[in-house]
Amino acid sequence: MKFKITVIPGDGIGPEVTTQARKVLEAITSTFDHEFIFTEALMGACAIDKIGNPLPDETLKQCVKSDAILFGAIGDPKYDNDPTAEVRPEQGLLKLRKQLGLFCNIRPVKAYQELLHNSPLKQQIIEGTDIVIYRELTGGIYFGIKELSEDKQIAFDGCSYAVEEIERIAHLAFKEAQSRRKKLTLVDKANVLETSRLWRKTVTRLASKYPDVKLDFMFVDNAAMQLILNPKDFDVILTENLFGDILSDEASVIGGSIGMLASASVGSKNALFEPIHGSFPQAKGKNIANPLASILSAAMLLNHLGLHKEAREIEIAVQKSLEFGITTQDINSEKNFSTDKVGDFIVDVISSPKDLNVNFDNIHLGQSTII
Repeated sequence: MKFKITVIPGDGIGPEVTTQARKVLEAITSTFDHEFIFTEALMGACAIDKIGNPLPDETLKQCVKSDAILFGAIGDPKYDNDPTAEVRPEQGLLKLRKQLGLFCNIRPVKAYQELLHNSPLKQQIIEGTDIVIYRELTGGIYFGIKELSEDKQIAFDGCSYAVEEIERIAHLAFKEAQSRRKKLTLVDKANVLETSRLWRKTVTRLASKYPDVKLDFMFVDNAAMQLILNPKDFDVILTENLFGDILSDEASVIGGSIGMLASASVGSKNALFEPIHGSFPQAKGKNIANPLASILSAAMLLNHLGLHKEAREIEIAVQKSLEFGITTQDINSEKNFSTDKVGDFIVDVISSPKDLNVNFDNIHLGQSTII
C-alpha cells in the first residue's frame, strides 16, 4: 500500500527521535512491501528562526495533502523564558490542530513490567495499569476569548463548548471502550462549571447508544488523586482540553519514563502522531533521548492507516528492547544505549526477528542482541 507521510521534526530532541521513528517505518515498508512517501516540513522555533512564522503556509498545505503526520516536539528556551514574545513556537502546533480539525487527542498510558521499578509510585499500585485518555483538543479555555484590561491588572480567559464538539469525541471514546474493558470515565467539574454540566448531560445521553459500556463520572480533582492511588481502576478516560492536558501529563509518571508515552491527535480527515515528552532542550544533540515514545507514535500512525499487523510488530519490538535492556539513560542510568542504537535495535527486530545476535556491537551491521 502507498501512503504520504509528512514528517515535522520540530525543535530540541524532536529531530533525533523522529529520525528513529522514520527509520522504523522504513523498515516496515521493506518487511511488508508498502510504500511510504516522506516529506519533511518546518514547524516551531526552527520555523520562526528561518521565516518568522511558527507554522509556514507550505507546511500546512503539505499536512492537508498527507495521509498522516509524524511530529517530533516543539519549543525552545529562548521563547520559553521570554513571556513577552508575541510569536511563539506553540502557536504553530495550536494553529495546526485547529486548521486540520484535530479535535481528539489520544494518549495511551501503560505500566510496562520491566519499568515498574522506575516509577515513583509503588509497584503494587501501578502494576497492570492500562489506560487510554481521550482529550478534546480544539475547544475549551485554550481557544476561548482572551482579554487583558488596559491597565493590565485584570486578565480573562473564556471557556466554551458546543454539543457537537462534545459528541464527536465522546463517540470515539465510547467505541474505544467497547474494544477494551468496556468502561468509560468522564472527568469534569460539573459541580462548578457550566461547560462541565453540558459535557455530563451530552455524554449521558449518548451512553444509551453504547449499552455494553459502563459510564461513570469523576470530578477532575478526585480523578487526579485516583490516578495516583488506584490507576488500575481506569480504562478509558474522556475529558475536556485543559483537564486532559494536566491529567495526561500526571499519568506519565505511571509508566516509569515520559519517554515511553506516545499520542495521536485525530480529526475527521487528518491525523498527527507525536511523543508527549516535549523538546527537552537539555538533551538536544547528545544522542541520549529516548526514541521509544516516537516509535510507539509511529505504531499508532500505522493503526490509524489500518495497518494493524505492522503496528503490532513495532509494539513487539519495543517490548523486546525493554526485556533485553536496550534502552536509553532515562530508563537505565548505569547500562544504557544511545538514541541511534535503540532505534537500530527496533529496526533489526522488525527486519530480522529470528536473527538475534549476542554481540550488540554489531547492531549497526544489521544484527540485534539479547545480551
